[in-house]
Amino acid sequence: MKRFVEQIGLKALRNIDPETAHGLALKALQLGAANTPGMVTSPRLRTTLAGLDLPNPLGLAAGFDKNAEALTGLSKSGFGFIEVGAATPRAQEGNAKPRLFRLTEDKAAINRFGFNNQGMEVIGARLAKRREGMVLGLNLGANKDSADRADDFAQVLRHCGAHVDFATVNVSSPNTEKLRDLQGKAALSALLEGVMQARAELARPIPVFLKIAPDLSSDEIAEIAEVAIESGLHAVIATNTTLSREGLQSKHKGEMGGLSGAPLFERSTRVLAQLSDLTAGKLPLIGVGGISTAEQAYAKICAGASAVQLYTALVYGGLSLAQDILLGLDDLLEADGFASVAEAVGSKRSQWL
Repeated sequence: MKRFVEQIGLKALRNIDPETAHGLALKALQLGAANTPGMVTSPRLRTTLAGLDLPNPLGLAAGFDKNAEALTGLSKSGFGFIEVGAATPRAQEGNAKPRLFRLTEDKAAINRFGFNNQGMEVIGARLAKRREGMVLGLNLGANKDSADRADDFAQVLRHCGAHVDFATVNVSSPNTEKLRDLQGKAALSALLEGVMQARAELARPIPVFLKIAPDLSSDEIAEIAEVAIESGLHAVIATNTTLSREGLQSKHKGEMGGLSGAPLFERSTRVLAQLSDLTAGKLPLIGVGGISTAEQAYAKICAGASAVQLYTALVYGGLSLAQDILLGLDDLLEADGFASVAEAVGSKRSQWL
């Protein structure tokens, strides 16, 4: 019955403006009205990521709950870990609306939000009231008009770090002008040095992850792998949204912004596999991009991901999708003779190289 009600709700939401629909979905989570199955776990699904004990390897990617408004509801949604944000030092409106577009024919979305959020003080206050027991991370961003974007990431970490289990440096959003320039070797090294210094100042230093773009050359991926290891990062998230529009069918395919969802799967998985090959197990990777089935989550793990995240697929499948993917993933691991997620990591990487 819950599934039926969820599908009716999804159909209704898809008939209204995407950003309004997203706000209503968050409100349902806040009010406890969403279909939340509770934690999904098993001995095979339990795993660790950068020292964090996860009940399962499926996370909710940043962007779904930008302002940490629905933490309690999300903690019951089946995900093994939740990432909120991106948060910037000061609140900002982001880009002009409309800025979110459904590409239904492509099972995808395009957004050009531009780090709209309520700022680190408001978000930090909500993070401080988080529910115990959940694994919670914060995506760090920079203000559009900042005089020192690199320092913005460190500022947010200093302010909010005490209330989260990990933090992600996001230099891969395509919607803040010149932000992706910070992925270059020299700029990224300097930025991460500041962030890692801020981490060292925390009473409880937490793992720091880096989220990269899928639109990188092999040489750029190699540079990022080198910097990530040298900087002492704890994991890399591969990948954020793409600027590519290859093979799209939807009428919205020409909209500016980052593309997420099904069309990103192959591109992001190839970047993941390359990164896995280059880092050779020296740091864990989180696979993101186009996951909507257990088979796709499993493919990311076999390509080199220690854990995976999704977001856009929820637009089309609802929150019950997390439970479906995890139950299916458990079966796939068992069928291939793996006793744990960790055993499967990178086992079929060569297929993506």
